[in-house]
Amino acid sequence: MAGLKADRMDHILMREISNILQFELKNPKLGFVTVTDVQCTKDLSLAKVYVSFLGKQDRNDAGLRVLNQSKGFIRSNLAKKIKIRKMPDLIFVQDTSLEQGNKIEKILHDIQK
Repeated sequence: MAGLKADRMDHILMREISNILQFELKNPKLGFVTVTDVQCTKDLSLAKVYVSFLGKQDRNDAGLRVLNQSKGFIRSNLAKKIKIRKMPDLIFVQDTSLEQGNKIEKILHDIQK
């Protein structure tokens, strides 16, 4: 049952954080960001938010800094939208799985040549 609650919270947080980043967080340094996954701890005290950016690595680093600086704003907006006893602390992590997949695909393509 606890796993189901955490999974449900993951999906709710992912949807709401995506909306906040898209419509409410006004910072041009953020760039185009996508929330790819959210993983809460079982006690819902921490939520790892995996994000992916469009662009080069230096732009990604700047976007990650903006997210970390805006953590309080994002949490307070989440608290207004989601009624839970304690809002989890947010940890933003850059999701590099897409880049790794592209590298593997390129290697496989090069091998086939």
